[in-house]
Amino acid sequence: MHRGHDHDHHHHGNGAGAQSGLAGPGHNHAAEPRAVAQWHTPHLDHHHGDDRAQHGEADLDLVESAFVEGFAAAADPTSFLRLARVPFAAAAPDGTRLVLLRVETEAVTDVGAMTPHLGGESFRYDPLPAKMVTRRRRLRFIYRGADGLHSLTFAQVRALAEA
Repeated sequence: MHRGHDHDHHHHGNGAGAQSGLAGPGHNHAAEPRAVAQWHTPHLDHHHGDDRAQHGEADLDLVESAFVEGFAAAADPTSFLRLARVPFAAAAPDGTRLVLLRVETEAVTDVGAMTPHLGGESFRYDPLPAKMVTRRRRLRFIYRGADGLHSLTFAQVRALAEA
């Protein structure tokens, strides 16, 4: 209801919303076109930020999933790493020389959810129904540098410079 009348505002004639008959955000303004949104949100490691946003690679989580599947089935893991352009020796952003020691994959299945109560001192726990259970794999590349071991994500490895 708007100032005593309740109907579409296509007759106001201001902007693209008027031509299409659809009002966007605000009063009779067409919505700005938005970038395509990805249909699922990957689970993020709490120890690292979202490197995908920093590197701007579309669907990097899907590429990472394909890497995990292919790597697990590869008869020759070393050649698979070469095909995927994973460096065996690289320079970290701070200049540290890194060498690849190990590739780790971990299967993770979320079967429960917690909701904190007001104040945060207690919480509610609910087991998830089968349709809401999520499964994913975590992928880490373990490199050795002069200062110790480095556990890198797929996105971080893609950003490494070959040594």
